[in-house]
Amino acid sequence: MATTDLKLDEPGTLPKPGPIGRLVRLGFGAFCVAYVVQLVAVSDSLVDASGHVRPAIFNGILPGLFLISYVINIGFSRAFGKWPAIASGAVFLALAGFGYLASGNAETALLARTIWAWELYLYSHLGLSFLLAGLIGTPGCEMRALHHLYSRITGNPTKEHYCPVGPLHPIDQWEANRGT
Repeated sequence: MATTDLKLDEPGTLPKPGPIGRLVRLGFGAFCVAYVVQLVAVSDSLVDASGHVRPAIFNGILPGLFLISYVINIGFSRAFGKWPAIASGAVFLALAGFGYLASGNAETALLARTIWAWELYLYSHLGLSFLLAGLIGTPGCEMRALHHLYSRITGNPTKEHYCPVGPLHPIDQWEANRGT
């Protein structure tokens, strides 16, 4: 079951991803990087001529609100629960409300720039983590890839976290049971 709870396991507890798990991580990483490239491409014009925020920016909000708590909690070893998503959504709603009151349009350049910067961080962090996890075989969640890299460089073991959402944990378990 998907939960934003932080539950770090001892080093070596989770199976390392096999070739399929690593390829899936690389694929997710490529998808995130492609979205970041799309965000950068629209960075000079976040609001179109009719005053609407470009769809490229709005496309990432819902998945981003779902993912942000995992990225923050697991990636930074913090136990904020759902607060990163709640705070992000509250900021977006407040900026939309302020824009509407000030100009009669909720889709302001300030809202667009805020969402754009938030998504740029989120999907860059996620994409880098997926790519790194695929390349170095990080056990469990890709958000621990930077910690795993640090561990490999320094020799200091770091805790692991299973993947709470998506197909990665089941794929890793399946590959481990097959002996790949």
